[in-house]
Amino acid sequence: MFGRKKKAANAANQNTRQELKKSGAPEKQSQLSIIKDAYKLIKRDNPKSLIWCLIAFILVMVFGIIIGNNLGHPIYFGILAFPLSVLVAFYMFSRFANTAAFKSIEGQMGAGASVLMSIRRGVVTTPAVNVTRAQDMVHRASSKAGIILIGEGGYAVKALLLDERRKMERFVPGVPITEVLVGNSQGQIPLKKLQKHVKKLPKKLNTAQLREVRARLKAVGGLNIPLPKGPMPKNIKLPKR
Repeated sequence: MFGRKKKAANAANQNTRQELKKSGAPEKQSQLSIIKDAYKLIKRDNPKSLIWCLIAFILVMVFGIIIGNNLGHPIYFGILAFPLSVLVAFYMFSRFANTAAFKSIEGQMGAGASVLMSIRRGVVTTPAVNVTRAQDMVHRASSKAGIILIGEGGYAVKALLLDERRKMERFVPGVPITEVLVGNSQGQIPLKKLQKHVKKLPKKLNTAQLREVRARLKAVGGLNIPLPKGPMPKNIKLPKR
C-alpha cells in the first residue's frame, strides 16, 4: 500500500517537473546548487577572496582556542569557536558573492531591472517600458514611494525618462514619480546601491492606493526583453536565482 503511494507521489513529482520544463518556468534551486554557483562566480571574479574566507575561519578558530587555553578549557572553547568561525567565513563569502554578482551583470542590457526584480517585497518592476536602438532604456517600478522610473544608458535616457514621466502623469495623475539614473557618474546611482536606494525612498502611498496604481499600470503594460541571468543579490545575503 505504502509502496504504491510512494510510486504515485514520485510519478506526480516527475510529471510536475516535466510540466515546469514545458512551460519554461524556472525550477527552484537547492541551497547547495546556489552555493556552488556563488563559488564559481567568486572564483571567476576574484579567486583571492576565497583565501580571505579561509584566513577568517582560521583566525577565529585560533583566537577561540587561545582564549580557551588561557582559561584552561582549550577544547571546549575550540568547539564553541567552530560555528562562529563558519559564520564569519560564510558572511565574507556571501559579501564577495554579492560583489561578484553585480560585476557579472554590470554594463549588460537590463541590469538595473534585473536587480530591482530581485527585491522580494514591496517593489514591482516592469522592465524596459521605453527603449531606443542604442539600448538606452527606462524601467518602471511601483512601491509605496509611488512610481519609480529607472534609466540606463547614455544622454538619450534623460529624454526617455521625460517621455515616460509625461505618460505616467496621464495614466496615473497625482501619483508621486521619482526618477533614478543608474551609473557611476555624478548624480547617478551605482548598480550595487540601486536596491538600497529604492528601498529607502520615503513612503507616500498606502496599501489601497498602491493597489489601484498597480492595476492601472498593468493596463499600460511594457516591453518584453531578455534580462541578464545569474545569481542576484538579495538583502545583502547569498545571491539566489
